[in-house]
Amino acid sequence: MAPDCRRAIPSRSADEDTPRTSHGEEVAIRAARRLLENQFVRFCAVGASGYAINLAVYAALLASGLHYLAASAIAFLVAAASNYLWNRTWTFRTPNAPIVGQGARAFVVSALSLGANQLFLVVLVAAGAGHLAAQAVAIVLATPFSFAANKLWAFAVTPAGELQPVVIPARRRDS
Repeated sequence: MAPDCRRAIPSRSADEDTPRTSHGEEVAIRAARRLLENQFVRFCAVGASGYAINLAVYAALLASGLHYLAASAIAFLVAAASNYLWNRTWTFRTPNAPIVGQGARAFVVSALSLGANQLFLVVLVAAGAGHLAAQAVAIVLATPFSFAANKLWAFAVTPAGELQPVVIPARRRDS
């Protein structure tokens, strides 16, 4: 350390102030970066935010006196809109895809997921679960379908079911 002439206090150079990371920390940092690059992990992070949004909106709507199934549908759609925006830009990284086609496919997946969610919710409430707890479980139960359908169809680079041009190679005629 070199003394600071102004205060007679030892000072450190910039290199000495830089914290050194151990090999274990470097491995952990690389692993965290890889996880964040993993599409399923990003989908789960987006889903977790959607889960929180869904439950917060659902609880607020229940507190306002709305019927639990109507509250569930509204909360699900609010969360689905948030999830769509995050999945489009971050999870599946398709911000340049045509928004109408992709949005329509994502809406179909959300509608089917909502149907599954509502079915699970009705069954759980009928079995005696509380409304909020039943909604929390219903969301988890609908998630695997939602991920698979979004990955394989809604946000796919070339979604199945869309018409693709067929190329027929010309035959050579030998004369």
